[in-house]
Amino acid sequence: MNTRTIPSLSRIAALLVASVGGIGYIPLAPGTFGSAAGLALWALIPRTTLAQLTTIAGLFAIGSWSGGVAERHFGRADPGQVVIDEVLGMLITLFLNPVAWPGAVAGFVLFRLFDVVKPYPANRLERLPGGVGVMADDAMAAIYANLTLRVALTIKIW
Repeated sequence: MNTRTIPSLSRIAALLVASVGGIGYIPLAPGTFGSAAGLALWALIPRTTLAQLTTIAGLFAIGSWSGGVAERHFGRADPGQVVIDEVLGMLITLFLNPVAWPGAVAGFVLFRLFDVVKPYPANRLERLPGGVGVMADDAMAAIYANLTLRVALTIKIW
């Protein structure tokens, strides 16, 4: 038996992480489902700065690793099956924004918008090599969404 055709356990683990337990394999709008998983994770994380920052930093690190493995596995940059970047994006979008569910849903919509449009420099960050590029463009889109949500909260839209 050719062992090159059998994925290693570390590759399987990386693909599970990158696809957020298989969510990335949903054939229609996997990024939207990944963002929804990010909302669910946000609901579970304590609303302390330390807990949120630790989760964001940990996700960026593990997402960079698993995203790089997934790129090599699928043979292309930022494969659609990788949705851990959307989970990260939702956490950054909602970071330190004092929102309940209506505001969180607004953040979800804003993040999806900025993730699709990818305004500068998000469109440049996706060119970074490996998993860092996979994660960085969504992190930048999420910063835009976070700031937009913050402005909306300030002027009392939500």
